Amino acid sequence: MFRKKNNTQESEEHHHDSKVKELKAAIGPLYGRSLQYCSDACLKRYLEARNWNVDKAKKMLEETLKWRSTYRPEEIRWNEIAVEGETGKLFRAGFHDRHGRTVLILRPGMQNTASMDNQMRHLVYLIENAILNLPEGQEQMAWLIDFTGWSLSTSVPIRSARETINILQNHYPERLAIAFLYNPPRIFEAFWKVVKYFLDAKTFQKVKFVYPKNKDSVEVMSSYFDDENLPTEFGGKATLHYDHEEFSKLMIQDDSKSATLWGFDDKLQRAGNGHSGAEVAPEPAS
Repeated sequence: MFRKKNNTQESEEHHHDSKVKELKAAIGPLYGRSLQYCSDACLKRYLEARNWNVDKAKKMLEETLKWRSTYRPEEIRWNEIAVEGETGKLFRAGFHDRHGRTVLILRPGMQNTASMDNQMRHLVYLIENAILNLPEGQEQMAWLIDFTGWSLSTSVPIRSARETINILQNHYPERLAIAFLYNPPRIFEAFWKVVKYFLDAKTFQKVKFVYPKNKDSVEVMSSYFDDENLPTEFGGKATLHYDHEEFSKLMIQDDSKSATLWGFDDKLQRAGNGHSGAEVAPEPAS
């Protein structure tokens, strides 16, 4: 039986819809991929991130559109950044949370490269991939962060952490539902004291620390994940196995899906698995 919406819910939805229309009008005509990117759901995420303030949401969205036009995240291909994934420091999990969200697993203790630019491209690629694989009706992803092998000497530089947060908060607003930091070592506190000031209030509320001996924190995590799916590294019962070759095959398949979604030929895909730079696909006709 469908539950009837109460007057408050209907009023709120009407208010949100009117804000979306306001934002559309404020942005003006859009073309090509910018038009495709700016769906009603997208506009709602930017409005939500800015507490439904149209002017602030407009500024935020315009900055993202400018960033996407130069960074071209939808054109990054796996073979350009595959070396970043060799240790499995960041990958899309083969399971979802209880709400059907795509899950990204981050293992910062397995850092294997030094180029911050390529590390950020790898991150952006996986965020785009997580979004590509969201089930219908779900717009958010979950992050699981495993601190095995992490130390201050192997941690990402503060600059990298700041850029990660900048990309996630400013160019993928309301895409993160929750981020669980599982059993970080005590020395992580020093790193966190600096990094947490880069987080806005909304993102800060989504970051949860989980300690195996802290029952409350474990219960919060259990409310998001089924123990049968959750790897033992995060207190669950499943075995976590990252096979770089198999994951690469999966990503190459997804590259074709992404190319179709964005309406351009995946020229690099047809060229094989070399590590040459991607050809820049022309902007589709508007």
